[in-house]
Amino acid sequence: MTNPLAHIHPELQAIAKRTPAITFSNKTLWLVRMVMNLTRAPQTPPDILLENKFIPSQDGQTQIRLRIYKPHQSHQPIPVLLWLHGGGYVMGKPEMDDLKCFQFVRQLGIAVVSVDYRHAPKHPFPAGLEDSYAALKWVQTHAPQLGLQATHIALGGASAGGGLAAALAQLAHDRQEIKPIFQLLIYPMLDDRTVTRPDMAESNHLIWNQKSNRFGWESYLGQKCGAENMPAYAVPARRTELSGLPPAWIGVGTADLFYEEDLAYARKLQEAGVPCETHIVQGAFHGFDATNPQLTIVQEFQNAQIAALKKYMGVLV
Repeated sequence: MTNPLAHIHPELQAIAKRTPAITFSNKTLWLVRMVMNLTRAPQTPPDILLENKFIPSQDGQTQIRLRIYKPHQSHQPIPVLLWLHGGGYVMGKPEMDDLKCFQFVRQLGIAVVSVDYRHAPKHPFPAGLEDSYAALKWVQTHAPQLGLQATHIALGGASAGGGLAAALAQLAHDRQEIKPIFQLLIYPMLDDRTVTRPDMAESNHLIWNQKSNRFGWESYLGQKCGAENMPAYAVPARRTELSGLPPAWIGVGTADLFYEEDLAYARKLQEAGVPCETHIVQGAFHGFDATNPQLTIVQEFQNAQIAALKKYMGVLV
């Protein structure tokens, strides 16, 4: 009998065996959100300044929380990474990425602004994207007061946050108000059409499977996946004209549900003349880097992100 974990990297096999099979749906979403809300944020290191700031949304109807991370001591102004958390477009909060944001600040000397954008299904597209754009505009406008470089703003995110970052890069390019310099896309959720692929089994991917993917996309889009006419910016992979977008880095594991759609988007960027580096992790499943920071495979993945940010953001440390 074939070992179902044979395609998983050796360092991750023990974790894969312990990972429960969870499918996200309307029935389970409330529980996952409750657990996330009860999870305590890690203690802020003494060398990092952490502040929560509330800003108005584009329409002025709601407040958007920004979680701002900065070095306690810095030679200002410094570059800034606008960060978008994951969660399938239906859940999540900035605190879930505190440790990653601490690492970016510590190793690069940059600032990170993480956006607590609104989630589907209560707030479908374009709510989360418009929240992200409002945050981007606010960061650029308030850069001098924050000690940031308004000309050195990068976009980044993981999973659905990576998809939002890709969509935000497209939106910013077209509105021509702000010009981000880089996009860091960590196993991004880019293409609703993956849901319609008959060769993808519904439950054989760890952490985020095909059933969860359908729920996330249809909650966000407010319609069935694979429809011909999707609104602009709703599905980043659907965009045909990619020239002029900022350079990108895309990292993904071969056991991730998003593996093929991520590589396809990378190729489209490259064909459009956009510099795009890919970092492929053999045998890594979705979200593997959040499992154990001591694993070599995780550290190498994180170091690749640090190197890409350093290269494209003009960091001198």
